[in-house]
Amino acid sequence: MSTLTLALVQADLAWHDIEANLAHFDQLLAPLAAVDLIVLPEMFTTGFTMASQQQAEPMAGRGIAWLRTTAQARNAVVCGSLAIEEQGLCYNRFVWATPDGALHHYDKRHCFRMAGEHHHYRSGESAVVMSLNGFRIRPIICYDLRFPVWCRNRDDYDLLLCVANWPAARSSAWQRLLPARAIENLSYVAAVNRVGLDGKGHAYSGDSALYDWLGEPLLAAAPGEETLLTATLDLAALQRFRAGFPAHLDADPFEFTH
Repeated sequence: MSTLTLALVQADLAWHDIEANLAHFDQLLAPLAAVDLIVLPEMFTTGFTMASQQQAEPMAGRGIAWLRTTAQARNAVVCGSLAIEEQGLCYNRFVWATPDGALHHYDKRHCFRMAGEHHHYRSGESAVVMSLNGFRIRPIICYDLRFPVWCRNRDDYDLLLCVANWPAARSSAWQRLLPARAIENLSYVAAVNRVGLDGKGHAYSGDSALYDWLGEPLLAAAPGEETLLTATLDLAALQRFRAGFPAHLDADPFEFTH
């Protein structure tokens, strides 16, 4: 296949209330038609919390079970990030659940130090690429978006997928960085952000969006409103553009160090 139909779920989140959030997502998803991929915000079960010891769940926890059940029921990949505890360490973990019950994950590389996230969660070490309908999909989480080297496409992805709790106070940066990542990486970029107020009083305007490889918006959510955005991506169109404008062949080589 060379098309991918995705749904971006821009939602408000209940603070530190897993069951309320899962029930709310069930309601939001109820009218959704068949899609290949459903994308939820960062820390979609709790909000962006630093209470990691109290709120993180294991990989056999309630939120993960819901992802698996929803993926099976919808015959679609369902993904988003959660606070996860594993072997005594906590991670802000993007989890990708497939209809057959398989799980894949990516741990947030850049912890948001201005909120003290690096004191409560372990930073991830590796980039991850998922595959769906022929698309190579690279997940990142919120603050990762600010780091172009980490997001660099080495001809290893077709869709950069960002899940976030990005505050309204910095929405202008969000709206500039997303198309920049699309242009410089010759890639689709899809981004899901939350709306509403969190438990710390921070406001979120959403601004979830989808951009093509020219940085042109294909979808844009109304600020501050809960909404479902759906679109179908065309891999062949992206490949044709890359073939005619192969800027990636002139990219500077580099290696990551830790």
